[in-house]
Amino acid sequence: MPPLCPKCGQPQSSAMLCPSCVSSQAEIDGIRSPFQFDGVIRQAIHQLKYRNLRALAGLLACWLNDYLTSNPVPGEVLVPVPLHQKRLRERGYNQSRLLAQELCKLTKLPLVADCLIREHHTPPQARTATVAERRSNVANAFSCRGHRLQGKQVLLIDDVATSGATLDACARALKEAGATSVWGLVLARET
Repeated sequence: MPPLCPKCGQPQSSAMLCPSCVSSQAEIDGIRSPFQFDGVIRQAIHQLKYRNLRALAGLLACWLNDYLTSNPVPGEVLVPVPLHQKRLRERGYNQSRLLAQELCKLTKLPLVADCLIREHHTPPQARTATVAERRSNVANAFSCRGHRLQGKQVLLIDDVATSGATLDACARALKEAGATSVWGLVLARET
């Protein structure tokens, strides 16, 4: 496995911060992923996300757990990236929440799925072309209710990270609510 940027987890030639992380002021403490977003993993995520194949969540969570066991990051609670209510009604479920629920069973870490909310309905990140568009698309889209995550190390769960903009926007809301650290754990990373 090639060296990774310690912040965004992207493969690179050294274990130093990548140029993108040096120039950005991200709130997320780091992003980790066991897979690149291609091939069989891409197909599995699409089956889970768009084809209602919810039974895949258990297997995919096993892979996340195996990765987390070998590559530990700080985390006391699992928090899934939330969907806006409109998208949740359209899809019928949140794939990130399914992954977090299954991972919760394996790690024994508590699941907190009702604090982080997506307040603004935005176009899917997959429809944005640039990192700047992705960041703008999710800026201020999330908020955190209550104080249950105050002083906690949060492990933020999602299916895919492309630019990391969604994870960073979530991390900002979580830290504003008092989380001490926020690490993103995703199944796959676009490179």
